[in-house]
Amino acid sequence: MANNAYPQLTRIFQRLSHFSHLSAIAGWDMAAMMPPGGSQARGEALAELGVLQHQILTDKNVAVLLDAAQQENLSDDERANLREMARSYNQAALLPESLVEAKSLAGNRCEHAWRTQRKNNDWAGFAPNLKEVVRLSREEAKLRAEASGGSRYDALLDIYEPGMTSARLDVLFADLKSWLPDLLQTVVDKQASRSLINPQGPFATESQRDLGLEAMSLLGFDFNGGRLDVSTHPFCGGVPEDVRITTRYDEDDLLSALFGVIHETGHARYEQNLPRQWAGQPVALARSTGVHESQSLFFEMQIGRSAAFLKHILPLIQQRFGNQPAFTLDNFIAWSQTVERGFIRVDADEVSYPSHVILRYEIERALIDGDIEVDDIPGLWNEKMQQYLGLSTEGNYRNGCMQDIHWTDGGFGYFPSYTLGAMYAAQLFQAARKALPDLDSQLAEGNFSPLFSWLRENIWQHGSRFSTSELITRATGEDLNSRYFREHLTTRYL
Repeated sequence: MANNAYPQLTRIFQRLSHFSHLSAIAGWDMAAMMPPGGSQARGEALAELGVLQHQILTDKNVAVLLDAAQQENLSDDERANLREMARSYNQAALLPESLVEAKSLAGNRCEHAWRTQRKNNDWAGFAPNLKEVVRLSREEAKLRAEASGGSRYDALLDIYEPGMTSARLDVLFADLKSWLPDLLQTVVDKQASRSLINPQGPFATESQRDLGLEAMSLLGFDFNGGRLDVSTHPFCGGVPEDVRITTRYDEDDLLSALFGVIHETGHARYEQNLPRQWAGQPVALARSTGVHESQSLFFEMQIGRSAAFLKHILPLIQQRFGNQPAFTLDNFIAWSQTVERGFIRVDADEVSYPSHVILRYEIERALIDGDIEVDDIPGLWNEKMQQYLGLSTEGNYRNGCMQDIHWTDGGFGYFPSYTLGAMYAAQLFQAARKALPDLDSQLAEGNFSPLFSWLRENIWQHGSRFSTSELITRATGEDLNSRYFREHLTTRYL
């Protein structure tokens, strides 16, 4: 049988990939470089591009070609690519063009206004924009749920984490909630008895930037295919051939920007090592947001906060910020591994972090399923912050329910991937340690290549060829198991 349909599909998806490329760079520019006056025009241009991509992807001919290609004689890799093509088509075909455009415009408007509103603690100004985003997200969730037969929230969760359900998340998160609060309390009590010396700032932004660039080099970032910039909310964007990462600097805080850069470098290395022979095809894309987060948290938490890595990077810090008393090795490691309850998710340590995620998961699920409304968010946020972290956010919207960018553009279903990522990262690191018995001494010497080769072989090079469960099972010998995350936290902090 002649294979005619599949090659036609690859050309269509290559074209879509070129548009996604432009959209990604325009989106990065919007967050990092664009003057505020350009917001509305850029938002309209991106919405128009989104509609064009939607039209190309949902053309009736694509459905015909997908059916025909199923009958063709394809290799295993081509079959995997066809599966991902069908998934992209089915995800898009459920949504009318008008909804795609309205969502893009509402998201851009909400996100742009949020940048100022958050600074001003202006919940009253933010809420009307968010209500429109939620209304459209619920409309999308309803259409997706009708097609899948699952819950509305699960239909959005599946966009980011294919195959994951809230029923499975509830089991994983219930397990965390059964031991994490006690562990957090024990670690906080244990650390309260030590006398730490805090580094004395100010830490000049320029020096922090140089340190971040050096850390990126050390961790193998390819500067020929990427760059570092500044934005309100750190992120990794762009495309595998041109990865854009951002951070933000605070001259009173040395670690926030450094570990932000290390985190985004993990995302970037994954992107830069996706299978180039499949570039432009869906199978070449990252497997899921959970797997993506596993790579950033592998870099930030498993490597970056390890005693071995901290020992290696300390001399670089001393070169730039002097040899002050805080920069003795023991003090620096203890300071870098401090656990404390705080308001801000992106600044949270790895022991308290899952509580921030579970709180958001529970609120966004109730919001999408229609059990609560936008006006209920601040009260619920405060209640759950007190319950999980013992902190009140009453009236403090800036450091409470307005701190994240995700909901502003309708990213409901994204938050669980952070804690799934932490679990995957712990399990992957354990498997890597088994495969590389000298790993700790290699990290202390700054020799990362054996570890990165292991990641390339087991995760990076596969893109979306396998389901998440199969990818993790192939790399570690079993499906996701939260035991490794618990063991990691207990070993490091107790």
